[in-house]
Amino acid sequence: MTKIPSFSDRIINWYDIHGRKTLPWQQNKTPYKVWISEIMLQQTQVATVIPYFEKFMASFPSVSDLANAEQDEVLHHWTGLGYYARARNLHKAAQLIRDKYQGNFPTNFEDVINLPGIGRSTAGAVLSLSLSQHHAILDGNVKRVLARHGAISGWPGKKIVENQLWEIAERYTPKNEIQKYNQAMMDIGAMICTRSKPKCELCPVAVDCQGQRQGNQTDYPSKKPKTEKPVKTTHFLVLKQNGKVLLKQRPPKGIWGGLWCFPEFETATELEQYLLSNKISTDNVLYLSGFRHTFSHYHLDISASLVDLNDNNHQVNEPLVSNSYSELWFNLNQPEKVGLAAATEKILAEVRSIEDEE
Repeated sequence: MTKIPSFSDRIINWYDIHGRKTLPWQQNKTPYKVWISEIMLQQTQVATVIPYFEKFMASFPSVSDLANAEQDEVLHHWTGLGYYARARNLHKAAQLIRDKYQGNFPTNFEDVINLPGIGRSTAGAVLSLSLSQHHAILDGNVKRVLARHGAISGWPGKKIVENQLWEIAERYTPKNEIQKYNQAMMDIGAMICTRSKPKCELCPVAVDCQGQRQGNQTDYPSKKPKTEKPVKTTHFLVLKQNGKVLLKQRPPKGIWGGLWCFPEFETATELEQYLLSNKISTDNVLYLSGFRHTFSHYHLDISASLVDLNDNNHQVNEPLVSNSYSELWFNLNQPEKVGLAAATEKILAEVRSIEDEE
């Protein structure tokens, strides 16, 4: 009877033939490049990340370049990728690396894991993929491969299940060719052991995969228990004047932290009172298309009201707009390079289309 090669040998052999080797962050690898790519790839597909990564690296080719940039510039380069806390943490971590490690990305695991926005798996991925250090990884793709192969029940978000998967990950991770193995595990999860339609016939470890033997691969890993998300509402005011619209910068923490949005009101009545108190007629309010934006913990139903101050014969002055740093008259045709919330971009697109029709 032919002995089956070890789990890691089969994974590495698969990588030699089928693994991804031409991604931008795989060329002239550095810890900095791999770090940026790993953070961008969280919750985001490779095809989406590539153009963002290339533009980001062109603007911030080193840790020091990123550290010395304004947060607005960093957020501007992140606009459209979502999960903006990732960008804020990148910026904070880069400043810490500049100040504490002379701009050199740390190579000690404990130093890396203590940087903002970096957990155990990301730290392991950066150091193993760029420096061949021996660290296991456990991102979403790897969790799926290991959970199916070992028929590990339970939602990986539960600590007891995650710990079980970490134990398996550590046991399978080889001492040699760690770069190939870890990259292959991520590739197999992304390309073969996919969430809904796994291509088991192409998998190098299918022969002893317990999930496949049971015929219920897609039951692993267990899905997160469903809970009904609450629905909240908000009302944005789009004040337009001379081809510009008023934006306000969000507080550093909370949703869309540090990004630019329109002035926000809890109710339509509050928005109307604001207009009246500033002697702006409500007769010319144009109600834009409402839409729902979904966060991890709730849905946000957004409505937006467009008011052209020129139509109101109203020129903005104090106290309608203060000279505070957190307010900006944003040029619709020559936009400033600032970080915009996804909802802001959606509303801006509609405002621009209205302008084009006029």
